[in-house]
Amino acid sequence: MGDMSKMEVKTSLLDNMIGVGDMVLLEPLTEKSFIENLRKRFNHNEIYTYIGSVVISINPYRSLPIYTPDKVEEYRNRNFYELSPHIYALADEAYRSLRDQDKDQCILITGESGAGKTEASKLVMSYVAAVCGKGAEVNQVKEQLLQSNPVLEAFGNAKTVRNDNSSRFGKYMDIEFDFKGDPLGGVISNYLLEKSRVVKQPRGERNFHIFYQLLSGASEDMLKKLKLERDFSKYNYLSLDSATVTGVDDASCFRTVKNAMQIVGFMDDETQSVLELVGAVLKLGNIEFKPESRVNEVDESRVKDKNELKEICELLGIDQSVLERAFSFRTVEAKQEKVSTTLNVAQAYYARDALAKNLYSRLFTWLVNRINESIKAQTKKRKKVMGVLDIYGFEIFEENSFEQFIINYCNEKLQQIFIELTLKEEQEEYIREGIEWTHIEYFNNSVICDLIENNTNGIMAMLDEECLRPGTVTDSTFLEKLNQICADHQHFESRMSKSSKFLNDHSLPHNCFRIQHYAGKVLYHVDGFVDKNNDLLYRDLSQAMWKANHSLIKSLFPDGNPAKINLKRPPTAGSQFKASVATLMKNLQTKNPNYIRCIKPNDQKASHIFTDSLVCHQVRYLGLMENVRVRRAGYAFRQPYEACLERYKMLCKQTWPHWRGQARDGVEVLLKDLQIPAEEYSYGRSKIFIRNPRTLFSLEEQRKRRLHGLATLIQKIFRGWKARTHFLLMKSSQVTVAAWYRRYAQQKKYKKTKSSAVIVQSFIRGWKARKILRELKYQKRCKEAVTTIGAYWHGTQVRREYRKFFRAHAGKRIYEFTIQRIIQKYFLELKNKMPSMSPCDKTWPARPYLFLDSTHKELRRIFHLWTCKKYRGQFTDQKKAIYKEKLEASEIFKDKKALYPSSVGQPFQGDYLEINKNPRYQKLNSLVEEKIIFADIVNKINRANGKGAQRIFLLTKNKFMLADQKSGHQVKSIVPLAELTSVSMSAQSDGFFALRVKEGTTAAAKGDFLLNSERIIEIITKLHRAGLDLTKEKIQIEITDEFLVQFKQDKVCVKFIQSNPKNGTMASCKRKNNRLLEVTVPSP
Repeated sequence: MGDMSKMEVKTSLLDNMIGVGDMVLLEPLTEKSFIENLRKRFNHNEIYTYIGSVVISINPYRSLPIYTPDKVEEYRNRNFYELSPHIYALADEAYRSLRDQDKDQCILITGESGAGKTEASKLVMSYVAAVCGKGAEVNQVKEQLLQSNPVLEAFGNAKTVRNDNSSRFGKYMDIEFDFKGDPLGGVISNYLLEKSRVVKQPRGERNFHIFYQLLSGASEDMLKKLKLERDFSKYNYLSLDSATVTGVDDASCFRTVKNAMQIVGFMDDETQSVLELVGAVLKLGNIEFKPESRVNEVDESRVKDKNELKEICELLGIDQSVLERAFSFRTVEAKQEKVSTTLNVAQAYYARDALAKNLYSRLFTWLVNRINESIKAQTKKRKKVMGVLDIYGFEIFEENSFEQFIINYCNEKLQQIFIELTLKEEQEEYIREGIEWTHIEYFNNSVICDLIENNTNGIMAMLDEECLRPGTVTDSTFLEKLNQICADHQHFESRMSKSSKFLNDHSLPHNCFRIQHYAGKVLYHVDGFVDKNNDLLYRDLSQAMWKANHSLIKSLFPDGNPAKINLKRPPTAGSQFKASVATLMKNLQTKNPNYIRCIKPNDQKASHIFTDSLVCHQVRYLGLMENVRVRRAGYAFRQPYEACLERYKMLCKQTWPHWRGQARDGVEVLLKDLQIPAEEYSYGRSKIFIRNPRTLFSLEEQRKRRLHGLATLIQKIFRGWKARTHFLLMKSSQVTVAAWYRRYAQQKKYKKTKSSAVIVQSFIRGWKARKILRELKYQKRCKEAVTTIGAYWHGTQVRREYRKFFRAHAGKRIYEFTIQRIIQKYFLELKNKMPSMSPCDKTWPARPYLFLDSTHKELRRIFHLWTCKKYRGQFTDQKKAIYKEKLEASEIFKDKKALYPSSVGQPFQGDYLEINKNPRYQKLNSLVEEKIIFADIVNKINRANGKGAQRIFLLTKNKFMLADQKSGHQVKSIVPLAELTSVSMSAQSDGFFALRVKEGTTAAAKGDFLLNSERIIEIITKLHRAGLDLTKEKIQIEITDEFLVQFKQDKVCVKFIQSNPKNGTMASCKRKNNRLLEVTVPSP
């Protein structure tokens, strides 16, 4: 049964309730039980609780999985009390009332800083965006409405000690819808931006987010254009102790803000102008002043470092001298007279900060107006409106000043309208349902509102009067005036008032006054009240801003236009805020209100921590207990008859399981059967009203017990049905199994019979076949026998006839047959034992018979010639030429020159210097008109000392040339091949050779050539071949270890000896005398 109750479908907030989901049903109702109920639900992640139609929201300080698209669908088009308390339920109720009943709605979100007001407003807007219509145009409007939040948060939110993303301004957004419920646009109103934060922040808090986001996320190029540096410590207006926030990426947020501005509709130049103003505000804080004495001994302020001032003026397009003068002088105009006075250092700093605050405040107002231009509805047709108010909650700090005073005044007005509208809603429902309305006692805070806003003797009126009064005006004179006029007011307390009961109250300092608000007593320090209410910006500064070439700056300071000078004092900050609040209240009274009360569970901004004292304090100043008492002053619970009958019909036999009549009649029968006292309920026109929560809980308890009984009954019936179903299934299965088995048995019997018949048939066919086979074999043997007998008979006859001839030639025939078989066998064996196709393979099968010796040798010779032919057939023309040269070298040097064997494996390349390709020999190549056969570096031996000089040796078809190796193009000698008579060389492993030239020729004038080369074999071979091709005669080649060489007119003997030369393996030449050159060759 426990499992069945867990599976119960949730159709009311009373189902599976943790604590009490609606505080109206809390019993007993005390402050302690109220907070304990909130704690219990908070510990189970139930952060939402109702007070009737009011939603209490506790900040969990962590992400919860209760805002998914599935949750949106779950709460869509559902009754407010149908599911667990959730902010989506309130948003859906407001949206459906707007769409279906044509009632304008407003959602009022209140609570102190850090309670989650901003997140609550985002959730409401995201829910409405999710459930309303779709389409390209509608989606664009929704996206613009949602993307306005990041922009306003960047410029209007800051980190405080209580909240990392605290809204420092009040925001009211009217979202406009068409008749179908699709969004058309919106209008945003802002209230009281905390502009004092621009110039000073409390310890542990930051300036507005945009300053840190700009410095962290802007590119280096952008920072350079804005004349900014990324280091926070460079700017006096930025606090350094909390410059970074854990878990917040300012650079990423900056990219989000820029993207949001683009979506909302900001142009690129507008975005750039906004960032330039933000940069200018940052740099204003770095301007410092120094005193400078004048002739009349009056100190005048001067700017210390004019570089910062210059950069600000360049950013804003302002003449530097104009702004510098505005920081040093102040012009006061009265009628037709102008008086210019100097500013001391303190006044200059005040003017600087006032300019920074005004600049940022006006920029923020411009941003709101610019966003409104983008998101406003484009049609003028009648529109439905849903307003979302996200405004500061009641504030009680250790030191409360002017800001807290007007914030708490706003909350007093909201509490006043809340009580009025709640009572009005209750009264309207009672009248609508025909229930008698009884007067409800409650605290009316209109007396406190009157104390603050009364036009004659209200605190704000007296503050404005002091600000406008000529003469010396200070915060003390303002307090004295309060003490005179408000002394007898029951909610005003001051130690200096006429009332003597506060004279000895040491908790009330002399420079303070205390107001007893609906949420508790608040002590206000009057220091700064007059200045903050004046919110004075010197006219010189506003005129300097108006003179700027920056279009945005000029539009922000229309009061600086000299043509529109208004000598009247501008309205004070208090009067402006009072007028804004009055407009807001008037707007809210025309709409159906929906309330979200936000509570902060702890001051540590930590999850899972619930501080009773802090929550109790907020419960008091939010007036939640008062709210519950008003809600349950008459009837604590009311429900439509249909829903009541559907929920409790199982408690009465007459209404269970179906009631055929009217729902009201069914409820009457139900309550009468349950014997509930008549004074505990009343019948309305469409709802049943229950006076005491105990009655409702009694009904819930009886329903719970009855559900257990019904669950047992359902289980019993289900088990019986399940057992019967199982039995019928088993029976059906048994019949099916039996049928299938009988079928299987018959099939098996049939297959066995069929197999037996086949076997019998096969045996019979086999027997018949064997019988026929035996007959056929018998016939065949008879025929074979006749044939054999005939053959033998014919053989006998032939042998008798030819016996005389056979004996005369038998030996010769047998010999021939034997020889023929031996030759046939020889060839067959030779075929299987053939060697490889390589010409170098000298193997050959052994000769089997002596008489085949000549044949065997001839076959071997023929096979070798054939393999050589096959091998030659594979050669290309180039390869054939190489082998011809190698063959020619073999004929010349084999067994004659010791160097020859080492040259066999080295291919002849010819042009080793690549004359045609090498740019060094380009000129030399141009001198040679014929094809170069050989080109290499050789050593020409000098007869004087036997040393060698490197020369380039070139061989063509008709001549050979010697050129200078160093220059690469200077030709030393040219000798036609026809004039070459012989070549001499040794039989050793050296590279020395002598080229002899015919006597009487031009080349013979210098004598013969004694050269040395590593490639002597290739040089001599190519010389021999070229000479043979040219003259058809062979050049004489002499290989001897001693020969004569003609050097001009002298003959020198070149002698080769074997020894171990000093230079190792190289042959060396040395002159012995005028007639002898000795070449030492290494021993082998």
